Amino acid sequence: MIHPSLDQLLKQVDSRYTLVVAAAKRAREIMAQEGERQEDNAMKSVSIALEEISSGKIICERTSSGIK
Repeated sequence: MIHPSLDQLLKQVDSRYTLVVAAAKRAREIMAQEGERQEDNAMKSVSIALEEISSGKIICERTSSGIK
């Protein structure tokens, strides 16, 4: 089962598209902060990003120029 659930994540954002873009953007930031990582831990940054979005640490808003 996915944790946090998709329903819980969608309460924090306005659409699935916004969720995907925000999670990908944050996961890239996490990976850049950690430097080189092993391939077996590649999913961890995405999981961390989704947890942060679910808990409200990351606020996503869609604008006409992109996600801030």
